[in-house]
Amino acid sequence: MTRVLSGVQPSGVLHLGNYLGAVRGWVTDQRSHEAFFCVVDLHSLTLDQDPRLLAGRTLDAAAGLLAAGLDPEDCTLFVQSHVAAHPRLAWLLECTATFGELRRMTQFKDKGGNSETVRAGLFTYPALMAADILLYDADRVPVGDDQRQHLELTRTVAARFNHRYGQTFVVPEAAVPDVAARVMDLQEPTRKMSKSVGSPLGTIDILDTPDDVARKVRKAVTDTEGQVRYDPVTKPGVSNLLDLLGAARCEDPIAVAARYGDYGSLKRDVVEALVELLQPLQERYAVLSADPYQIEQILAAGAARAATVADATLDRAMRATGFLVPPKGFAP
Repeated sequence: MTRVLSGVQPSGVLHLGNYLGAVRGWVTDQRSHEAFFCVVDLHSLTLDQDPRLLAGRTLDAAAGLLAAGLDPEDCTLFVQSHVAAHPRLAWLLECTATFGELRRMTQFKDKGGNSETVRAGLFTYPALMAADILLYDADRVPVGDDQRQHLELTRTVAARFNHRYGQTFVVPEAAVPDVAARVMDLQEPTRKMSKSVGSPLGTIDILDTPDDVARKVRKAVTDTEGQVRYDPVTKPGVSNLLDLLGAARCEDPIAVAARYGDYGSLKRDVVEALVELLQPLQERYAVLSADPYQIEQILAAGAARAATVADATLDRAMRATGFLVPPKGFAP
């Protein structure tokens, strides 16, 4: 069976971009692939984090994934830091990637700029992301458009490691969703929806009330042209609304656009579709969040399963690199 892996940041409650851009596809993938999904909490330290909130946000993200439809009977769901092989393999891959390759990463240039105080982890985290993927011999990695460059680096590093040390890693392929692969900010529709930047009005959380959804969609940026047309380049705001409606109702946004002659009716239907889409998620989330111990148990079981696979891959990579590997049963 083809193996698939992906992850989400522990930023608390999932937003619509997380769900429509990634997680809904994961729910489908778990039924037809051997699936591993994780909350990538180690990656969160590339930016400032309040240590009093991180654990809670990790649980909130896990609850959101479960509410969205991930089933621990069909997939392995775990927290990245609970599997010790991740940072250990990352070091081997940092010593395989080059400075030039890491320096060319678009996200590093965008977030780090030329600041001398930017965290070194922001520079090297593509190696950790590569470790996340390669540890599980993933054949297929669902990624958004903004993560394609990191997946390509993973492929490059895996191939170089294999060439240098012998066949060790599976070189993964990218899988980009066809619908709403990149959900944009409602206030700044040329930028990906995100909690970490921009106005709160630009992001719809999966727990937003119908009134919250209506308020944010009504205030969504469009343009002065007044014509409903799917054109992400010249009409990014209107196109984003069409993407949202198309994704919520599993329709082609171009076909959706043909049904509307004004922005008001389009926004009204976007609100209706999103409220309908989110209601069952919110009901499941309420049940899950009432019992955080159950979520912790699911994550612990997932980490144990993940570690079985990850440790075997790390052992293979360590031996290929020439390290003296400790005997079986050794507890570091």
